[in-house]
Amino acid sequence: MTVRTRLARVVALGAALALALPLTACGDGDPAAGQDEIHILVYGDATNKVEKQLVDTFNKTSKVKAVLDTIPGADYQTKLQTIINTRQAPDVFFNWGGGSITPFVKADLLLPLDDMIAKDPGLKENFLPSVFNTAMVDGKAYGVPMRGTQPVLLFHNKKVLADAGITAPKTWDDLLAAVKTLKGRGITPIALGGGDQWPTQMWYQYLYDRVAGPELFAKALGGDKSAWESPESRRALELLRQLTDAGAFGTNFDSVKFTDGGSPTLLSSGKAGFELMGSWNYSTHHDANPSFAADGLGWSAFPSVPGGKGDPRNVVGNTNNFYSVLKKTRHPEAVAEFLKLQYSDEFVQAQLSIGNLPTTTNTEKFLDGATNPDYLKYQFTLVKEAPSFQLSWDQAYPPAATTTIHQAVQQYCNGRLDAAGFIKAMQSLQAG
Repeated sequence: MTVRTRLARVVALGAALALALPLTACGDGDPAAGQDEIHILVYGDATNKVEKQLVDTFNKTSKVKAVLDTIPGADYQTKLQTIINTRQAPDVFFNWGGGSITPFVKADLLLPLDDMIAKDPGLKENFLPSVFNTAMVDGKAYGVPMRGTQPVLLFHNKKVLADAGITAPKTWDDLLAAVKTLKGRGITPIALGGGDQWPTQMWYQYLYDRVAGPELFAKALGGDKSAWESPESRRALELLRQLTDAGAFGTNFDSVKFTDGGSPTLLSSGKAGFELMGSWNYSTHHDANPSFAADGLGWSAFPSVPGGKGDPRNVVGNTNNFYSVLKKTRHPEAVAEFLKLQYSDEFVQAQLSIGNLPTTTNTEKFLDGATNPDYLKYQFTLVKEAPSFQLSWDQAYPPAATTTIHQAVQQYCNGRLDAAGFIKAMQSLQAG
């Protein structure tokens, strides 16, 4: 998996957590240590094999050596926040652009990449503009895309659906009917890693988009708190409650996680029929169960909602992940050389081999030779034709909002909050 758990504002949180980090500290201890190294900090998951490959490629020719450090996905944001303003800070780090880096920019911790781009225009020109611009803050570039675009798709177990005589749902009513059928067969209709909270959020993002279109969330993000109490907002909440009341997620979804392989295993083992997840789900299954990824995993777009204002072609998710650079790096020239690899043919082919879809201008020519060209072409077309690609809520808002968003979506979904409570929680959010 690639994605998520989010970060809060940049604060000095004490040394205890920082010292517990399972990674090699950049600049920790002897001031002379690491003078000929750059540390690349990434979210620990199945995609790390590509990052390791690119680090090896870089180190073959560079005097300044790159060191890849990883933090397990569930801990990434918290531990990044803890070390970002300490001697353990990396030179380069993985993020989601948007709100995830804005506090670091405001704290003057990040290096604007404009000078690097002036020397090597390819650091900008070789990426799709709509993606590259996600890491722009106040008109300056603070990130170079890495990994791949990550729309959220509705995945399914082909055998489970075939045995039940159902197909991937195109409408909300289709989905409810599939839920009823699967539940009747003793199968959890939809695997949900509610213990991580952010997978639950995906259902809200799509329902709000399908009911109201992207404009409603844009208003809320812009500071219009009335958006959360609008009729469209309440309608989206009603539909989610309809789904939970139908038993779509089973009874223990808040005890299941995606980050430890729980929800993907439910899907691949046939104990669940569907899972709404980012496109990295293919990489997750390809790493854990290649045969299922190749033959048993299906995917489709999120269903349309009757009477909804949102275009059924709209997608939500993450436009990409990014590498950002700490201002205090000792080796900006070496960092620039490392960043160039993110638009190389080697990068594109390696990402495609694990099911990721890079957003470089040279990607399309390699799709036919990818591990699963059908999946990647479907995803490429979906993103290319989407009228709107809405950034995940907990990435669009500043990191300080993450806990509030995650708790609100979890507690409304599990019944601990009513609609009024959810609306009040979301109205408390502060825009960036």
